[in-house]
Amino acid sequence: MTLYDRIQESTAIVRSRLGGRAPAVGLVLGSGLGAFADTLVDAVRLPYEDLPHFAVSRVPGHAGRLVVGCVRGVTVAAMQGRVHFYEGHGLDVVTFPIRVLLALGVRTFVITNAAGGINQALSPGELVLISDHLNLFPEGPLRGENDDRLGTRFPDMTRAYAPELRDLARRAGKRAGLDLREGVYAGLPGPSYETPAEIRMLRTMGADLCGMSTVPEVIVANHQGARVLGISCVTNLAAGITGAPLSHAEVTETAAKAHASFVKLLEEILVELGKEGQG
Repeated sequence: MTLYDRIQESTAIVRSRLGGRAPAVGLVLGSGLGAFADTLVDAVRLPYEDLPHFAVSRVPGHAGRLVVGCVRGVTVAAMQGRVHFYEGHGLDVVTFPIRVLLALGVRTFVITNAAGGINQALSPGELVLISDHLNLFPEGPLRGENDDRLGTRFPDMTRAYAPELRDLARRAGKRAGLDLREGVYAGLPGPSYETPAEIRMLRTMGADLCGMSTVPEVIVANHQGARVLGISCVTNLAAGITGAPLSHAEVTETAAKAHASFVKLLEEILVELGKEGQG
């Protein structure tokens, strides 16, 4: 079965369970940020294990559900957790849910993550807009034969993170009481955290943040012509900055502390998208 056929099979099942709902916006909720999906109104919750060709994450902080519901009148499809390359999945599997949301009609994505802060001006708990990325995964999600029904062979990535969506997010941030900064995100394969030498390398390359996700999903969304807004929650300062060891528990704990700000920001972003006609 081809990738296209797998997408169609999963999309048909998801659509049959939504009762005619058509999500306008796709949300990818990273480590410790998945609780936002619990705020959706009139939600339909679909565990990944019940959907064909969806992999299930075993990483703490990733519930593993597709949740479709409303926020401020905007119908959204939220990935409550994601799978990762470091879990042993190919990037076609990692990005498969994005393909399904695209097939459902989603054309705007808000993709979030928990990230290490490389730029020492950033603080744990801060929410940062992603302006660009460095792709340091050992392979790409578009590797292999291209299916022109999904997108072009050589997609342009000049505007991988849509500037107009960052402008929209800054307006939303002001209403939420947040002064949002921007940064470049480095995507790495993991699961080991970076060494202090690697962090120095990344800083030299222009990275402000680093993590183990997001980049493959952003590439696939752009491959099919969707717009992407990326948001990182800085959960710790990267290796070598403070001298303290890094842990996933710290990541999820700090993300949980940022929950209130994160919810306010996402709600205001969705209000702005609703004004755009995305609702």
